[in-house]
Amino acid sequence: MTTTVRTRVAIVGAGPAGLLLSHLLAQSGIESIVIDRRTRDEIESTIRAGILEQGTVELLDTIGPASRARTVGHRHDGIELRFEGEGHRIDFAETVGRAVWLYPQHEVLKDLIAARLAAGQDLRFGVTAERVEDGDRPRVIARDAEGRPFTIEAEFVVGSDGSRSVARAAVTGSSQGGYFREYPFAWFGILCEAPPSSEELIYSNSPDGFALVSQRSATVQRMYFQCDPDTDTAAFSEAQLWDELQKRVPGTELKQGPIFQRDVLRFRSFVAHELRRGRIALVGDAAHTVPPTGAKGMNLAIADVRLLAAALDALLLRGDERPLGAYPETASRRIWKAQHFSWWMTNLLHVAPDATDFDRRRQLGELRTVVESAHGRAYLAEAYCGWAWDA
Repeated sequence: MTTTVRTRVAIVGAGPAGLLLSHLLAQSGIESIVIDRRTRDEIESTIRAGILEQGTVELLDTIGPASRARTVGHRHDGIELRFEGEGHRIDFAETVGRAVWLYPQHEVLKDLIAARLAAGQDLRFGVTAERVEDGDRPRVIARDAEGRPFTIEAEFVVGSDGSRSVARAAVTGSSQGGYFREYPFAWFGILCEAPPSSEELIYSNSPDGFALVSQRSATVQRMYFQCDPDTDTAAFSEAQLWDELQKRVPGTELKQGPIFQRDVLRFRSFVAHELRRGRIALVGDAAHTVPPTGAKGMNLAIADVRLLAAALDALLLRGDERPLGAYPETASRRIWKAQHFSWWMTNLLHVAPDATDFDRRRQLGELRTVVESAHGRAYLAEAYCGWAWDA
């Protein structure tokens, strides 16, 4: 026997996009239900990187003291581009007067979950959405944590359920319906017990491939190096991993320590053909994914949510459909800017498998064009820190 529950907005996916959307809707007095197939522990313990744009941090401030982005996260006023053994700092404060915060995504999720539960949000873990059906009152067909079928009837459904979105098929007609690009390389990532090797992130271009030196805390660091997408994480000893990282960051001595996690992150770009159909819309990774080089993923999801929350406020409280009608086009402008910036940063810093000597020298020329030009540095800083919000 199927149980039916009713709400104004059904949100499929309790990632940063879905949880923040429920918060913004609640601020407008709009009720919602949020479901996710994962348990709360799975959501909060899956370690993911996180560079937050200034606008993202300011929006997270609205959840109140639960947001620890400013207190636990680390403000960064620049990054370093390293090539030919030299570092070149891109000063965000000097060029665009903005900053970013290093604050991992799973910590953002802890903050949002705590804030939403404290506010009485109907947040259901371990619930699997099987499909979404369109209509005047769209429905989410799901099973609860015990496998019992139930249906959520709503005035609007939002798919914020990640890159393997169930909701996407109801919007685009196919779970794969979108523009897609796969890159011929990936990132081999490690977490290690060591002090920071640098106060700010180092993006390093070398003849051996790209490397990123990041941080997590005073005692835990995150680093990546370019690898083949099919690389076996067990194929390297710890000594080999450190050798591989060090040779790609010439001029910087890496602080080494025990490696306790390793993974391979594939590079893919995706934008759904449609972001909305009827009373169903997509946000976040359900709508688009980007390579991690430009640090746009979570920030782009938050930008989607800001637009959609305002559109749903207009629709559900005032009967004004115009902002919702404009949502796909307005969101797409920022999505494709972010796709371009992520593609540009990726190609600027990585060595393609089929790169020629000409390609290598041209790439170095482009890097010098960026770091030696006030306008080049400003473009990178503006895009990295986040463009102004769309209207």
